[in-house]
Amino acid sequence: MLRYDFQTALAEGLTSPRENAPTQAALNELYPKLTESRDRVLADAKVWADGGDVAQIDQPLDAGFHELPDRILAEFEQDTEQSELGRIQRVATELTDAVDTIVVLGIGGSYMGAKAIMQACCHPLHNELPSEQRSGPRLYFAGNGLDNDATSAVLDIVSTCRFEQDNKHDRYAVIVISKSGGTLETATGFRLFLQDLRGKVADRVGEFIVPITGAQGKLRDLSTALGCQNVFTIPEGVGGRFSVFSPVGLLPAAVLGLNAEQLLGGAARANERFANSLPGENPTMDYVAISQLWEQAGTDIRVLSVWADGLEAVGFWYDQLLAESLGKQERGPTPLTVVNTRDLHSRGQQHQEGQRDKLITNLSIARFSSPSLSLPQSDVDQDQLNELAGMPLPDMLRAAMEGTNQAYCEDGRPTATFTLPAKDEDSLGEFLQTMMLATVLEGRLIGINPYGQPGVEAYKRNMNAILRK
Repeated sequence: MLRYDFQTALAEGLTSPRENAPTQAALNELYPKLTESRDRVLADAKVWADGGDVAQIDQPLDAGFHELPDRILAEFEQDTEQSELGRIQRVATELTDAVDTIVVLGIGGSYMGAKAIMQACCHPLHNELPSEQRSGPRLYFAGNGLDNDATSAVLDIVSTCRFEQDNKHDRYAVIVISKSGGTLETATGFRLFLQDLRGKVADRVGEFIVPITGAQGKLRDLSTALGCQNVFTIPEGVGGRFSVFSPVGLLPAAVLGLNAEQLLGGAARANERFANSLPGENPTMDYVAISQLWEQAGTDIRVLSVWADGLEAVGFWYDQLLAESLGKQERGPTPLTVVNTRDLHSRGQQHQEGQRDKLITNLSIARFSSPSLSLPQSDVDQDQLNELAGMPLPDMLRAAMEGTNQAYCEDGRPTATFTLPAKDEDSLGEFLQTMMLATVLEGRLIGINPYGQPGVEAYKRNMNAILRK
């Protein structure tokens, strides 16, 4: 299971704590209020699941993400073929049999969860591997910005697909994700790829496009007009940044050959631990408590320090989740993702001797996916590494992490650590759900509605007005 260790984020665990460092007593004092907030989060989820009335003051209440993992798994167990997960798996199989390249179009939560899952659970160079060594088609992401060259690059990749032979290596498909269908970046990207597909397959275009959208809206209408054979619905009450365990994240995971059941199983375990574990043994509650105590002490930058390259996109996913949920009312922490040991050679200096405004949370894994590489012995030892010959790289990385945390601790800089058992679907599912629950819990604790993103709408209004002048 996911572990969260936070002793070096308390005054008692710091070698030289600063004057206002949170103490164990302060943590204990916060837990009753945090428990009340947990009860509120659980009540919100029940109100949503039961279809109850939501007070105007609580709008929006997009609490539908909470029950998704348990509900989807229960439906799958009851009726595997006709359930939503069964349909996702069936369409994923059809896609992988038909094409060897898939483009996922979406922005924000419509793609960041899928990208995090791909980067964490697939081979680091998945798209570069020969097809027989890959777990699924090549998967590219577009429609997440308006960068001309980035979009052109993905179009270049698919330009070689001519659809002239009955050969999946000569074909590609598009998964387009947008709840409304009106988001400019995704809609623009979709038009470009739709134009390319129509020029190659004409009226068969609906065979190679899978929309994931709301029950109503522009993309839903466009899907009907194009004759799309498979369309998935983003559930009501599930906002984009909370949608990773809906078809938004599950379909891309399934086409990559990943185990969607294990992703959901890990997320369901996070739900169970959140609802039933005591403070001090509850990663969700403990993380929120430590984060809030340090924010009250003036530490409002939250660094997620990931100790595996494959977790960088997980960090970016969390950056969006935290910033968009709690960055309101001129409040909210600033998230930052770093990858170590790479960024010890860039940001490490600032974290060690810069302003004392950062809480560093490590995200590490207990075991790597690949067999351990070891430092070889060499007959040229000018680098003076022979004394370390035979040492596995995971041990070297562990030493770097321990040394870094010790240096921070000795200077009174707080750290805490999440440890994933492995970089796999089950572990990742638990972590992603834990962080979504934590974000909602913290919002309720400090009186900020974690749902909705009213500030994002301002730039959209201005941009559209400028474009239509």
